[in-house]
Amino acid sequence: MKKKNLFLAAALALSSAAAHADEGMWTLYNLPQAVYEQMKSYGFTPSYDQLYKSEDAIKNAVVNFSGYCSGVVVSPDGLVFTNHHCGFEAIRSHSTVEHDYMLNGFYAKTFEEELPNKDMFVSFMVDQKDITEMLAARGFNEMNNEQREKLLNEVENQMIKEVHEQDPSLDLEIKPFYEGNKYYATTYRTFRDLRLVFTIPKSMGKFGGETDNWMWPRQTCDYSVFRIYADPNTNGPAKYSKNNVPYKPKHWAKVSMDGYKEGDFAMTIGYPGSTERYLSSYGIREMRDAENAPRAQIRGVKQAVMIRHMRADEAVRIKYDSKYAQSSNYWKNSLGMNKCIDSVGIIRQKADFEDRIQEYQKWTGYLKGKLDFEKMKNLYATRFDADKLSTVWRETFSRTSEFNTRALTLIGMMPEKGSKKAKTYYSFPDNSAEWDAALDKDVQAALIDNFRQYVAKGDLPEFYTTIAEQFGGDTRKYVDWLWATSVVMKSGKKITLTEKALAKDPGYQYAKAVKAVYDKCRSVINSVYEEIEEQERYLCDAKVRYEQELPHYSDANFTMRLSYGQVGGYLLGGEPSGYYTEASSIVRKMEAGEKGTIDYQAEPVMKQLLSSPDFGKYTDKTTGKMQLCFLTNNDITGGNSGSPMFDGNGNLIGLAFDGNWDSLSSDIWFDKRLARCIGVDIRYMLFLMDKWGNAERLLKEIGVK
Repeated sequence: MKKKNLFLAAALALSSAAAHADEGMWTLYNLPQAVYEQMKSYGFTPSYDQLYKSEDAIKNAVVNFSGYCSGVVVSPDGLVFTNHHCGFEAIRSHSTVEHDYMLNGFYAKTFEEELPNKDMFVSFMVDQKDITEMLAARGFNEMNNEQREKLLNEVENQMIKEVHEQDPSLDLEIKPFYEGNKYYATTYRTFRDLRLVFTIPKSMGKFGGETDNWMWPRQTCDYSVFRIYADPNTNGPAKYSKNNVPYKPKHWAKVSMDGYKEGDFAMTIGYPGSTERYLSSYGIREMRDAENAPRAQIRGVKQAVMIRHMRADEAVRIKYDSKYAQSSNYWKNSLGMNKCIDSVGIIRQKADFEDRIQEYQKWTGYLKGKLDFEKMKNLYATRFDADKLSTVWRETFSRTSEFNTRALTLIGMMPEKGSKKAKTYYSFPDNSAEWDAALDKDVQAALIDNFRQYVAKGDLPEFYTTIAEQFGGDTRKYVDWLWATSVVMKSGKKITLTEKALAKDPGYQYAKAVKAVYDKCRSVINSVYEEIEEQERYLCDAKVRYEQELPHYSDANFTMRLSYGQVGGYLLGGEPSGYYTEASSIVRKMEAGEKGTIDYQAEPVMKQLLSSPDFGKYTDKTTGKMQLCFLTNNDITGGNSGSPMFDGNGNLIGLAFDGNWDSLSSDIWFDKRLARCIGVDIRYMLFLMDKWGNAERLLKEIGVK
């Protein structure tokens, strides 16, 4: 490529990036001024400081919800909104056949009735700063990975000590940004007394089920309500106690009843989990073929067994609702992402960009001798088969049945060879209330059979011979035998953790054979892991340098991020999608539910409420409709579930809960034309809180009644 053509390509890249200016998951403490100016041009009115720095900054109302979702504080008494599917496990854990809050919903009419939740929490981000130069001054860039990890642990421990001296309620973590080219330290304040306050029935909180998941149009009222409790003397974090009181935040999000219209500014702030937008074409090919494809196939097998048992028994459904939802979400995600990778031609587009980076290297010498695309290609080729089998192994054996979980736990408990420790013992607690033997056995047998297609016959674990010779090829009979004869499923029994004691135990031998497959995969993966990570880090560095005129955001890593854009639809099947759904659309789907479509079935009262001729103050002033869900082009991914969606004045208009089918490639490639964030309208949430829940005390607390 001639030099002038190289700069022409760079200019075209700049122009393209400008056209996608509202792509991005931006850290707030160092938000580029250019990004803020773009937000203002879209209609954002608060000052720069009101995003992050001031005491009443918008970020102060946003929380990390239990380490896997986002949420927002909406009242002076610590009320938190998040998605229904984020509160799913808490709701399920409180449910019984007699009091099925998952099926029937729940409303605590008093503070005393609010339900505590084990191992749940919310964290507020207090501060964030770049420590890259400090690490570099201590020789970080010249270290190998082991030395870097040691230094990071030392620095993190020292910084934690310093923040604890400042305030014992604070904590801190260091995470890599820009593929490890930068490191930020983030300070948090975490509250661990979080109580369930309100949830609508699952039929509405998960309306549409897997039929509508990742699809538009949507009518799901995906929200649940929790409350933060604090120490009565300090208003700070405290472990659960009956004496704790509702937390009094300095700032909370104001709910807007004014709605939105097409083209209006929209912003999400939350905790996106993981994106890989800097990933190479080789990494994306591996993701498509070695991870997504087998994951989707194997989960499809598992879920078919699960749903059959769940539909036959209400007690079984309650036990597995959350597990099934988690599994099916990423089953469909894997299918959709692969479809988008191919339909958009992402691998080819990435490869074309890498060609431009190589030309840039030729002209500038930047990272010459370090970033090597041929080396990267060969490294990925080395680990491809092992990575695929590792995915297959995880989806087949890791936490897929109670037996598998226990058997692999037992392996992990065994003393290492040469250990001088005296023999030790272990016993499994009786957790039989958490699983169903018939379902787990059927899943285990189906997945063992399914595993055959991914492994050459001569490489199958030894127990496949046992299945053939002792059980006539009947895997279900083999699984029954394992459960009946192995010490693994004998809760409360003291197990001697020695090879001699377990030599004849079939469950232990099964687990050893299973783990051997995994260990072989990890050996290959580990042999090239550091080199691949290094090449990907160099590629990110080169991209940022090549496009140095542009602001760049780091990949998501479950730290607080801001995304901005506008309300609006897209072309769906060549036709305008519309930017919202309204009440009559869910009534039509409910009628389909009455005719047998399971995912559209809901309580008759819901159809009655949403068939009202007058929705009063919940009616949108522009359209005259009761609006349910809406679309924006905000940039989201997993972890953003429950993220508050703000209007141009910084007021709450809804919660992000999903993306459309065309957004499923967004973890690796953001397409502004097609990718959309789906939010549940705050007025829809409050309507059901009011008309179904009669939760007047909560509405008054929020400030809308």
